[in-house]
Amino acid sequence: MTSIESITLEVADPTAAGRFYTTAFGLGSQVRVRASETPTTGFRGFTLSLVVSQPANVNALIDAAGDAGATTLKPAAKSLWGYGGVVQAPDGTIWQIASSSKKDTGPATRQIDDIVLLLGVADMAESKRFYVDRGLAVAKSFGSRYVEFAAGSGPVKLALYKRRGLAKLVGVSPDGTGSHRITISSDGGPFTDPDGFAWATASENASL
Repeated sequence: MTSIESITLEVADPTAAGRFYTTAFGLGSQVRVRASETPTTGFRGFTLSLVVSQPANVNALIDAAGDAGATTLKPAAKSLWGYGGVVQAPDGTIWQIASSSKKDTGPATRQIDDIVLLLGVADMAESKRFYVDRGLAVAKSFGSRYVEFAAGSGPVKLALYKRRGLAKLVGVSPDGTGSHRITISSDGGPFTDPDGFAWATASENASL
């Protein structure tokens, strides 16, 4: 089964971005960075999610991100599905930090349970079929709104969301042009999906 080995974010300042992700989230090889000046404006069509066990951990990660220079797009709050908030890293990447729990069960930590890459897509049926044909197994599917694939042996899960809905979810305009500024590394690449997201082999990614 195809699995995601890592995510490479294309940033203007790799040193600063690497420092941010290490300091704010404690991320290592799962999320990497490399230099890029490829033009991009507005919403880049994707978000990354950090899934944690309790609200206190959400707050700890959001606070750490803010201290490291992130901008809050949505303050942490309770919702029907749990508790979470949204921040934008200094390099422009949008991060959702969330827990399905609404109550704390222990002291706050910055322990991350899952990393989820959400791609904003134009045609859910087409994109779902595209990824299934490339060996990803559907774990959850909610019609034309949301599809989540099994992570397999990789550290990052893939999910699909309608582009306009994803932008609304994180509190930004859906408009955007130019590069997505992301490359997805897997054991099934290289290829480019219907929405222009590039997949590469693991050896093509640069480390933090």
